[in-house]
Amino acid sequence: MTNSTNNSFDFQELKALERLPSPSGTALAITQLVQRDDADIHKLSELIKVDPALSARILRFINSAALSARRPVANIHDAVIMMGMQSVRNFALSLSLVGNYKKGQCSGFDYPLYWSQSLAMAVAIAAMAARERTVAPDEAFTLGLLSDIGKLALATAWPDRYSECLQSTPITDLLAVEFEHFATDHRELTQLLLRDWDFPSVFIDALKLSLTLDSTDASRTARFAEQLAFARQIACYCVTNESRRAKLMTELESRAQHHHIEASSLQAFLDEIEQQWRQWGQQIEIDTQVRLSPVDEADKDQVAPLGLDIMLVDDDPVLLARLSKQLTAAGHHVVGCRDAETALRKLVEKMPQLLITDWRMSPMDGLTLCNTLRRSAFGENLYIIMLTASETEDDLVKAFDAGIDDFVTKPVSLRILLARIRAGQRIVMLQRNLDQDKQRLEQSNAKLAVANRRLAMMANTDMLTGLQNRRYAMTRLEQEWAAAVRYRRPLSVLMLDLDFFKSINDLLGHAAGDRVLVHAAKIMKSAARASDIVCRFGGEEFLILATNTDGVTALAVGERIRKAIETHQPPELALKRSVTVSVGVAGSVNDKPGCQALLTLADEALYQVKNSTRNAVQLAPL
Repeated sequence: MTNSTNNSFDFQELKALERLPSPSGTALAITQLVQRDDADIHKLSELIKVDPALSARILRFINSAALSARRPVANIHDAVIMMGMQSVRNFALSLSLVGNYKKGQCSGFDYPLYWSQSLAMAVAIAAMAARERTVAPDEAFTLGLLSDIGKLALATAWPDRYSECLQSTPITDLLAVEFEHFATDHRELTQLLLRDWDFPSVFIDALKLSLTLDSTDASRTARFAEQLAFARQIACYCVTNESRRAKLMTELESRAQHHHIEASSLQAFLDEIEQQWRQWGQQIEIDTQVRLSPVDEADKDQVAPLGLDIMLVDDDPVLLARLSKQLTAAGHHVVGCRDAETALRKLVEKMPQLLITDWRMSPMDGLTLCNTLRRSAFGENLYIIMLTASETEDDLVKAFDAGIDDFVTKPVSLRILLARIRAGQRIVMLQRNLDQDKQRLEQSNAKLAVANRRLAMMANTDMLTGLQNRRYAMTRLEQEWAAAVRYRRPLSVLMLDLDFFKSINDLLGHAAGDRVLVHAAKIMKSAARASDIVCRFGGEEFLILATNTDGVTALAVGERIRKAIETHQPPELALKRSVTVSVGVAGSVNDKPGCQALLTLADEALYQVKNSTRNAVQLAPL
């Protein structure tokens, strides 16, 4: 094995040299048994019973909340039946690796943090699979625990050289540097190991897809990949210091609803996962107190969790292929184009976050492409890096005037290019955060507008009857009077008072009185015309504004309401006398008698009815 990318990676050779993580003890015996043709559940159960620690962990797992067993499982035979032989084998294999590789020779590799984060990933994906059954939760747990096993494999196979890589390379460049040194990277090695251990292909495909999420299909594999990506974020949340969790919480909230987790219940979901993570840590002796160092957290902040969407444009097919592979290995999603015309067409479709383009191309060169993009709506904010063999002052000024944001000279240094991409990525992420803040602000403004409308409605509504209240009535009266004067239309006011209402409260209580008020309001509303404005004025008094209505017509409206209330008595109330209403009516003529005077005349007419027969309607004289 050499450190040149020109040499191919030979997994089988590395495996034969026994330099890769592998199970031992009972787990190895289980693996060998399951591969035999005569393997059965009874033989597997008996083999597991030989290892009390493994037996206890299997029983604890099968009875955990994530698996939601219908009844407690008390013996290994039943546990093996529920999990299946392959799942038991994988579970034993993963626990064996935990036990055998808690420490190692790679000084730059943080073994406690690696296992702590892997365990958090396992607990999180098992919980996700239990909520939405894409795969069995026990199988999801094992996959989560081994989802980054390629890192441990590199630390085990080449401890010194991998330590140098880890200590000298930003985390954002790690995949590309791994590929340069070992002709593979930890993601590819993870997939090779899982395949060698006979994990289902759907698991391996989903794990690979979870690192890019560039699929739009609705398959089970794609959905499981989305769960894995979310679980990976939760695992990062678990090993992050409290002071930095707020930032991660924002990212989790933005994706939680996609997994049917409401923002109000997300914290409880995370707390439950964290509690299970700590319990499992005690069970299998993994330290869950370790946290990402400030340097590690800063590295993680440099890049979006799933990399950038990059479009690469160059008419040199060799350079295009090499850079595409290296940028993909660095965690980005790359779309390659051989010419600027094709790039323009694909830009509208793909909408990348960053564009890397060569200068010297034909028929359209890189400068023309930049100029075209800066004049378009979809390209005005696109971050552009130019690849150029020229470093003359005039050429660089011309390139920046055309709209580039940065440049890299040819021949292209991968480390320099990745550093320039990280610089651009900070701008891209700031723009994304700004757009998200703008969207959240718009949503907040919309919610505030709704809340203000509700408050306005509450301020103008009588909570008991649902009618408009006195505040609304007085404001609306002034508005309608101004309109009546302006357009020379009549306006009438009806004052209504429930007869002998105090006696209802005194004899039957205020609850009965409230029922009478609600009933009377309902009758008034139904008996009034659609254009009439019915309000509760206070106590047992009501006010009706009859727009574009003269006094005589308003008198007829009042009589109709009086009869309706007299006819329709409130049900299930033992009243000594029927509920009736007295009504005083006042109507305007031209702009007389005035807004407040109209209200006073209606009130005086009501007073006359109350002092005479009650249960009647009277029109006030002008």
